[in-house]
Amino acid sequence: MKKNWSVDDIPSQKGRIAVVTGANSGLGYHTARALAGKGAKVLMACRNLEKGALAKQEILAQYPEAEIEVWQLDLASLQSVRAFADKFLANGDRLDLLINNAGLMAIPENRTEEGFEMQFGVNYLGHFALTALLWQALSGTSGSRIVQVSSLAHKFGRIRFEDIHWKQKYSKWGAYGMSKLAGLLFMHELAGRIGRSGSDVISAAAHPGYASTELQTKGAKMKGKRLGIAMFSVANGLAAQSAAKGALPILYAATAVNVTQGAYYGPQGFMRLWGGPAPDKPGRKKISAETAEELWKVSESLTGVDFEV
Repeated sequence: MKKNWSVDDIPSQKGRIAVVTGANSGLGYHTARALAGKGAKVLMACRNLEKGALAKQEILAQYPEAEIEVWQLDLASLQSVRAFADKFLANGDRLDLLINNAGLMAIPENRTEEGFEMQFGVNYLGHFALTALLWQALSGTSGSRIVQVSSLAHKFGRIRFEDIHWKQKYSKWGAYGMSKLAGLLFMHELAGRIGRSGSDVISAAAHPGYASTELQTKGAKMKGKRLGIAMFSVANGLAAQSAAKGALPILYAATAVNVTQGAYYGPQGFMRLWGGPAPDKPGRKKISAETAEELWKVSESLTGVDFEV
């Protein structure tokens, strides 16, 4: 693959429809902006419609002809996820790209509307349900792709089937790592099921390395910890690459012509923290077929969504 792949290398996306969750800021914003700039119709799936509208205006200022819509989606509510999917399917049956990007990182203990641990619920279960509910459109669109946005944090994650909602001894970083590992397991299990079904949908994943986004300071802001906010802000300024660069592996997985089933991408630089997109591998021994299958069954039970591929 090209060593310094950039947004300029994205092929035309005219005629394609993309859903990007968490598109009002960070990685989601830069992903949505790049896709819109290449001609895709982009649905910015945002919890906060006001922030989504501001992000849309910023994109239109750069790409006046871009086709962008802001839709309500709160991944902490399965009712909201269902409403989004119902609205989408009522408006058409084509979906070329689903970018499961929205997420929370290392936040204080909290629960979703259904009582799920918040990070597991938003980062993973909400996206599992959304993908399942939009599968009709995805599988009916030739060459469609689903991209799970993961993190290097999956390497210290473990699926705690015995206490999946962290009701005992909550760890904000442990819960985050588990949620990101869950997304990778989902991607691999979905890729395998797609392969067996004969569909041409591609299931892939990507991570941004260390990119400067709002995620790093979110937890500290929720607790009102000024020192934590300051420390993360300094670290971002000194060591992180920009969110725009962090979005490149996601955009590569979504648009590059040579992406294969089950592929995983991240930065190519030091310790996979910075640089242009390149193929990557999940943490050693983190991807287990048995764990992925069990997680799929648990996810169907928790969300009440049957996902038949």
